[in-house]
Amino acid sequence: MPLNQPFTRSQRPLYEVKAGLFKGLSHPLRIRLLELLADGEEHTVAELQAQTGLEASHLSQHLAVLRRHRLVESDRRASHVHYRLAHAEVAELLAVARRLLVDIVTTDRAMLDDVAGLPALTR
Repeated sequence: MPLNQPFTRSQRPLYEVKAGLFKGLSHPLRIRLLELLADGEEHTVAELQAQTGLEASHLSQHLAVLRRHRLVESDRRASHVHYRLAHAEVAELLAVARRLLVDIVTTDRAMLDDVAGLPALTR
């Protein structure tokens, strides 16, 4: 592969799927939905709506994005649609992201403490 090309023609679809994964994760409400589903159970739309407080149309849009990017799966049973994680690894990814969040917030907190120790500014 030439040095000026980021990937080969055959690799591009794989990177597009990977980018889609991150697009699915790119909204705070979708992350919350995935966290709710990370308990390993199936949840109905009504349960997810009660947990998030989202209007049905907004919830449906976010769930559609998660389905499109293969992060969740759904089954219709009678008049209810049940959602679950498509892969157990999504829960693992969320756990790693949570640990990273804690590290970042801890670092930011330390930086805030450093700012508090700066000399006062005078006008």
